[in-house]
Amino acid sequence: MPPVDLTGRSFLKELDHSPEEWAALLELAARLKAERREGRARRRLEGRAVALLFEKTSTRTRAAFELAAAAQGAHTTYLDPAGSHLGHKESVEDTGRVLGRLYDGIEYRGAAQATVELLAEVSGVPVWNGLTDEWHPTQSLCDALTMAEHSPRPLAETSFAFLGDGRGNVAASLLAMAALTGMDARVVAPEPLQPSAEVLAAVRETARTTGARLTVTDDVAAGVRGADFVHTDVWVSLGEPESAWDERIPLLAPYRVDAAVLAATGVDDVRFMHCLPAFHDLGTSLGRAVHARHGLTEMEVTDEVFRGPASVVWDQAENRRHTIEAVMVATLAGTGA
Repeated sequence: MPPVDLTGRSFLKELDHSPEEWAALLELAARLKAERREGRARRRLEGRAVALLFEKTSTRTRAAFELAAAAQGAHTTYLDPAGSHLGHKESVEDTGRVLGRLYDGIEYRGAAQATVELLAEVSGVPVWNGLTDEWHPTQSLCDALTMAEHSPRPLAETSFAFLGDGRGNVAASLLAMAALTGMDARVVAPEPLQPSAEVLAAVRETARTTGARLTVTDDVAAGVRGADFVHTDVWVSLGEPESAWDERIPLLAPYRVDAAVLAATGVDDVRFMHCLPAFHDLGTSLGRAVHARHGLTEMEVTDEVFRGPASVVWDQAENRRHTIEAVMVATLAGTGA
């Protein structure tokens, strides 16, 4: 098989890539992580410049891009809504053309997938999707690396269940990642919050080529049975109004990940994953507001599970850096760099 070449390519959503390209990104991420751990890291992007365009706030995505770029010798410029004219005084197209003249790569985190697609179309440089309402590919690449590290078997022989809002970007990206890697993936969600027909059609087309098993169900016990990993996400996504909690909580309360859910997998060494932030206690102002209104001290996951021995959320959070580093290196210098 010829080597995978992603030089000059954008990273907009999982299904833009072949299974071989996805595997090459995972291999590169693991290699970069090992090099750093063993003191063998070297700079592959010396002198490059990267624009970080954030319309939605972030902790892990911003930190991972800035650290990964610096580790590779690249300079970053952070542009938030107050620091750019994107969409207000200057169109997305014009912004993309300007940034493409100034920078070697552009990260975008915001609402519309159409925005990141247009930036990639007009800028002439690689554009990386840090999150849109539709897809979250840097997260699913990180999740794939984390599961590979914690599974004794290849990903194609590994299973996971996602519990929660199946319409969100995390659920969609997890399904796409599973389709590319040949995994057994289940989305466990109430019927009104299950993935769209469009998303399911797209991921199932890829799954037919890799042998991935993709299941959508509202039955928690059946959905988690035999799962090696259990994922969840916040019940109301970034940018949604607080009033959404009133609708979402009654629907999703039966899908909270607790000790009984982990036990229902029947897997002794089952692992718990969460893309973060998580509402597992009253340590946030939003958590306290929901508690005052609905009486909940925990939401999508119990504190017992989140802090317990099954949780690998901190490994997962760290791997955002290594996988984002791989995406930038692969698209600016090549997977063999």
